[in-house]
Amino acid sequence: MDWLDRVGALRRWGSNEVRAPHKPLLLLYALGSYQQDAGGELRYGVVEGELKRLLVEYGPPHATTPAYPFHHLVSDGVWEVRTDRGEGSPGTGVRELRASGATGRLAAGLRAALARDPSLLGRLVRVLLDSYFPPSLHVELCEAVGLDLEGVETGVPGGGGGGSRRQRDRRMRELILTAYEFQCAFCGYDGALGGSVVGLEAAHVRWWSYDGPDTVDNGLCLCSLHHKLFDKGVMGLGEDHRILVSQRFVGRGEASRQQVLALAGRSVIGPQPGLPAVAGRHREWHVRQVFHGAARAVG
Repeated sequence: MDWLDRVGALRRWGSNEVRAPHKPLLLLYALGSYQQDAGGELRYGVVEGELKRLLVEYGPPHATTPAYPFHHLVSDGVWEVRTDRGEGSPGTGVRELRASGATGRLAAGLRAALARDPSLLGRLVRVLLDSYFPPSLHVELCEAVGLDLEGVETGVPGGGGGGSRRQRDRRMRELILTAYEFQCAFCGYDGALGGSVVGLEAAHVRWWSYDGPDTVDNGLCLCSLHHKLFDKGVMGLGEDHRILVSQRFVGRGEASRQQVLALAGRSVIGPQPGLPAVAGRHREWHVRQVFHGAARAVG
């Protein structure tokens, strides 16, 4: 198994039903650190706060700790940990990781491969992003972990190499936008520039990286704003295909009230007659794995 395949097949806790981006987030963070200092190490006690922030921002709604990926990523062969006592991780205990001076870094073999082929960094980043996160978050994620995406991007589709990874259906965007008649299913935005739609995107309800299919019943046409809010768990979809807004969302200005809060309880717009609405199993996955907290009351 080459490095791209290893990164694309990180062992995840539980099944593919459960969103567990802990290892991918740590590895992205480590690659960002490597890009800045190839010889550096990540001391758990120093980076714990930043890793925890990443998990809160981009992880599932339930609370978790960065100690788990810091220890368990070693088993995937891409990460190594040592303490003041020598090689090896002390386990997943937060206190022990701090007290033992645990530090982690990319595995020696991976560091050697990156030194031989600097373009591998960009391909690893692309595989991580495509395999575990929706496209709407890619640029933001790279900024959050300190990765210069333009500096490492090679332009090789799908991260290059490894024929076993799922291939996206390039028709997905056209299928979804056509199904929703080129308007945002949440707000009705339908902007175009020179005959081409602008600011409209095809959103997966169940993310492609978590077995979400490229089908109309797993998609919504959303404007860029609502796509981002949907993928961040601010907005969701209820049983009756009405819009959910998280109680945790706070918006004091008029724009937030009109573009988010006022949409709570509204029926989604579309799809056009004869085409399937979002399937219950995909909607339920999003509510369980992405939507944050309880829905805001309507009224």
